[in-house]
Amino acid sequence: MLGNTLLVSLQGELHDGTAEQLHQNVAQRIAHSTATGVVIDISGVDIVDSFLARILADLASTACLLAARTVLAGMRPAVAITLVELGLTLPGLHTALDVDRARELLGQYTPADASSGAEDGP
Repeated sequence: MLGNTLLVSLQGELHDGTAEQLHQNVAQRIAHSTATGVVIDISGVDIVDSFLARILADLASTACLLAARTVLAGMRPAVAITLVELGLTLPGLHTALDVDRARELLGQYTPADASSGAEDGP
């Protein structure tokens, strides 16, 4: 957690069982915390297929039902191109180039936080 933001970092491939567990873990964490925003960092993901796109959209929908907004951060250009070519959309997800900009979109981070070295909680 960074302040009221739950940071979820994805690395490599996400398989069926792992994706379901991730979905449950994120929902539980939102429900049992003060999280009002979720940043899903996919900078470590090389490929987003229809399965992962659905999981990301489902995570955003679940977060919304639990009163948290979701921003997808760190999408690589090749991933964006692939999503467009496949005609995949990510309903309920806003995007940002990186985690800092995602937090700015959520209204929970200002550039002054980075320059002062301040952290938003444990």
